[in-house]
Amino acid sequence: MKKIQNYINGQFLSALSKNYKNNSSPITGKIYSKFPDSDHEDIDKAVMAAKKAFPKWKSLGKKGRYNLLMSLADMLDENFDKFVEAESYDNGKPEWIARSVDIPRVSENFRFFATASLHFSSECHEMDGKAFNYTIREPIGVAGCISPWNLPIYLLTWKIAPALAAGNTVVAKPSEITPMTAYLFSKIVHKSNIPNGVINIVHGLGEKAGEALTKHPDVPVISFTGGSNTGKKININCASLFKKLSLELGGKNPSIIFNDANFNEALNISLKSAFSNQGQICLCGSRIFVQSKIYDKFKTAFVEKTKKLTVGNPKNKVDLGAIVSKAHMNKIINYIQLAQDEGGTILTGGNRIRFEGDLREGYFIEPTVIENLDYKCIVNQEEIFGPVVTIMPFENEDDVIKMANATKYGLSASIFTSNVSKAHRMSSKINSGIIWINSWMMRDLRIPFGGMKDSGIGREGGFNSLRFFTETKNICVKI
Repeated sequence: MKKIQNYINGQFLSALSKNYKNNSSPITGKIYSKFPDSDHEDIDKAVMAAKKAFPKWKSLGKKGRYNLLMSLADMLDENFDKFVEAESYDNGKPEWIARSVDIPRVSENFRFFATASLHFSSECHEMDGKAFNYTIREPIGVAGCISPWNLPIYLLTWKIAPALAAGNTVVAKPSEITPMTAYLFSKIVHKSNIPNGVINIVHGLGEKAGEALTKHPDVPVISFTGGSNTGKKININCASLFKKLSLELGGKNPSIIFNDANFNEALNISLKSAFSNQGQICLCGSRIFVQSKIYDKFKTAFVEKTKKLTVGNPKNKVDLGAIVSKAHMNKIINYIQLAQDEGGTILTGGNRIRFEGDLREGYFIEPTVIENLDYKCIVNQEEIFGPVVTIMPFENEDDVIKMANATKYGLSASIFTSNVSKAHRMSSKINSGIIWINSWMMRDLRIPFGGMKDSGIGREGGFNSLRFFTETKNICVKI
């Protein structure tokens, strides 16, 4: 059985405790590898290595770091197929999604932020001939990067790349549920010319290794993507040490379809936003609001299309693969039962799927559509993070704004209308960090990414990421 190892200071190491945890594939439900059960001692070792490597990495300058990161990106592309297969088997997503979405972004993250660092400008402010101020941005030191299980290597490199490009060294803690591609990444880093200690990857449980990283006094900056409850704990850990903190957390995102929307476009996009990656994307549209005049027509068409979605072996061209873990599958099923207890009607789906053969113990759920729930009920308030959507009618703009903004989350929203003024008007009133008009998941790496309310703190993406991973210093020169 394959043993995943930590990568610290250019070495592959077991946890100092020598303890391991089992890692299963959600496709088969069977254990196929083990990862180190790391704790604060392993984090200490990694932080010490990153701290020692920081001065040299910083002194390389933008162009020196650019050259090494671009070379690393090329090496990642050379291992593209290995990443696709590993991500699918470890996470449960269809291989075609890993091939078209997740893995292309790995090298792109490094190329984008390495290039952006060359164009990261400073400001100068002249004081009427008396003095001038110039502002510089300097790397902070050791950056702690904690990534989730839904887009494992995609989001891990989304954090590591800008941290390195800005001149920091990194200690990363990937999700314990999907550790494999982070391990493959460390193997490629080891073969690259990145100096030892610049990139360190420590595997382990969030409550042990992750917490130790957020509490470490020599890690002044933390970037975390994951659940809001975990984000609250991290916020508390970081506050007492005045750490710089970015939190990209959960979402309960509305898809809003007006009577005047392009019907087929809204139908197809809202279906994709509901069930992509088994509904395990923080940006998925899990609450669908449809204006009353077209509600019945849209509901019927949406349910028909949902019934035609295929679930199965991720190696095949299926629409949905496996849910990431048994615990998460059971959580989703419990929410479906709760929806019925709250008076909801299951229009389609709602059950675990059991296949024959190698997949018989896999974690598969039918895509599920639920009607007749109050917009304030638990199922419409809490993030399910699975292939489950609710559908509700609305009468007018004020009606849907009230419902869309009724949760503690504020990550994203999609609005479908042919009226440009209405689109702008609605966008200004929806409390979300990202608004898509007649679209979903159109991502540009230059834009600010993040949410409002319990969906997070701060913005990443483009120069926002480089600003986050640097400290601003103003220098005043008297003339």
